[in-house]
Amino acid sequence: MPVTHRPARSLRVLLDPPNPALAIRLGLQPDIEVVDSPTARPAVALVEELASVAALLAEDPECRVLLATGSAHPGLRDAALAAGASGLVLRDGPVEDLADCLRRASMGETVVDPALAGP
Repeated sequence: MPVTHRPARSLRVLLDPPNPALAIRLGLQPDIEVVDSPTARPAVALVEELASVAALLAEDPECRVLLATGSAHPGLRDAALAAGASGLVLRDGPVEDLADCLRRASMGETVVDPALAGP
């Protein structure tokens, strides 16, 4: 059940591809609103494909984009940051950690999960 009382300025988040289960879990955060389209002007997008980073930034350069992955791959962090991503996060981590990463990215911080930081 989504939170009915949100702050006047909730953090708008886009999930690409859509993930209804994650949208519900993030929607339970009192300050996060999951939107279903880039036209809804999200502050942060959480994507699962590296190619989506550039595509979303081309559509909305103000949007901060985080790449979600299941595990560390050699060079993925550097490739994501080079593509313009605001960071790299674990997709299956605790929702509270993911929400924190989304908030930090929205404030301009580069966010890299310590498990994905590499050597």
